[in-house]
Amino acid sequence: MKKTNSPSAVVSGTNSPETNLSSPEENVQRHWEGVVKRRSFLKGLGIAGATLSATAFLGKESKAQAGRSSGKLSKGDAALLKFAAAAEIIEADLWQQYNELGGVQGGNPAYIAALSNLDGDMPQYIADNTDDELSHAAFLNAYLILKGEEPVDLDAFRTLPSSQASGAKNIGRLTNLLKLNVDLSWYTRYRSTQNPDFGAKLQGPFTIDNEPAIPLNDTDTPPNQPQPVPPATPQEARMQAIANTAGFHFAFIEQGGASLYPTLALKATDAEVLRILISIGGVEIDHFGLWHDKAGNAVSQPLAGVVDPETGLTFPDLNARNSELDQTNLILPEPCEFISKSLPPCSVIRPTLTKNGGAVATIKAFTDDLLFLGQSPAFFSLVQKLAVEADSVKRGL
Repeated sequence: MKKTNSPSAVVSGTNSPETNLSSPEENVQRHWEGVVKRRSFLKGLGIAGATLSATAFLGKESKAQAGRSSGKLSKGDAALLKFAAAAEIIEADLWQQYNELGGVQGGNPAYIAALSNLDGDMPQYIADNTDDELSHAAFLNAYLILKGEEPVDLDAFRTLPSSQASGAKNIGRLTNLLKLNVDLSWYTRYRSTQNPDFGAKLQGPFTIDNEPAIPLNDTDTPPNQPQPVPPATPQEARMQAIANTAGFHFAFIEQGGASLYPTLALKATDAEVLRILISIGGVEIDHFGLWHDKAGNAVSQPLAGVVDPETGLTFPDLNARNSELDQTNLILPEPCEFISKSLPPCSVIRPTLTKNGGAVATIKAFTDDLLFLGQSPAFFSLVQKLAVEADSVKRGL
C-alpha cells in the first residue's frame, strides 16, 4: 500500500520492518527513493534533478567508521534529529532566498553590490552558507531513513510569497524575508560578561522592526542601480538598508543554531547521534562567527549612518559610542558566567540551557522575528510539536 504523504505522517517515526532487504544500505536506498517519488524533500529545497544515492551517501566503508552505531534510534534520539532536520529545512529555505538574489550566482546586481559594501566576499559566503544548510537537511533526513524513521517533510507549507524583485524565483516559500523584526540582543550578549542561562536580560544596540531583508520589487529598488558608499539617492539608501538588515539577520539566524546544537547534543544517548549534532553544530558556530564580523561593517565607517527612507530605520555608528558593548570588531565571545558563579568566567557559546537555547526557544525566536509571518496554524502546530518532543528528551545512560 502506498503511504500517504502528509505532515503528520512524515514525522510519525513508525515504519513497518522490511523483510526482503539484505542490508541497511539497500533498506535506506529503497526508503530514500520512496521519498523522492513522493513530494521530494530535495525538490522542495530547489535542487530537483540532483542525484543522491543513499548507498554512495553512506559510503562503502560506512560500517567500518569509528563510532558507528547500529540498530534503530531511541525515541529521544529520533526526536532530536527530527527537530534538527526541520530547523535545517527552514534555514535552507531562507538561505535559498538570499542566494537567489544576492549569492555569487544571484540575479539582483544592486542587492549584490549593497551586500558587497559590507564585505566583498559576501556573495560567495551566502552561496556557501546555503550549500551547507542544504547538505545538513539532506544528511539528517537520509540518516533518519537509514535508521528506519520517517524523514521530516515541510513541503505542504511552502505557501508564502516570494520577492517580486529581479533574481527571485516565483515559488512558494516556508519563510518570510519581506518584513522582519531582527532581535539584536546577540550582539550585546557576546560582548557582555553576562549569560542568559544565569538570568541576564540583554538588549541589542539598536532596533530593526518591520524591515525587509531582501528587495521587494524592481520599482522600490531598481536592480541595476549603483550602490555607492555612502548611498546618494533614496533608492540607493533603501537598498543599502535592506542589505544591512540582511547582514544582521544572517548573524541572528546562525547564533540560534550556535546555541541550539549544544543544547540538543546534551540530550543525545547514542554516540553517533552525539557525533552528528556536535559536528553540524560546529559549522553553525562557524557561520555565526563569520556573519557577526560582517554585520559590524554596516554600523561602522564609512557605511554607518544609512537611513531607510521608507521605514526610517537608521544604522548608527556603533564605534562612535566608545563602549565595548558596541564596538564592532569585538566579535569573539567575552568570558562570562558558566556552570557556576563560583567558577572563573569562561568564553563559551551561550545560552545552552533548554529554556533559553532549546528547540521551543528557537521556534519562538523565529516566530518573533516574523520569519513565519503568514504561515498556517497547521505549520505552527507541527513545528511546535517537533520542538516540544526534542526539548522533552532526557538523556539515557
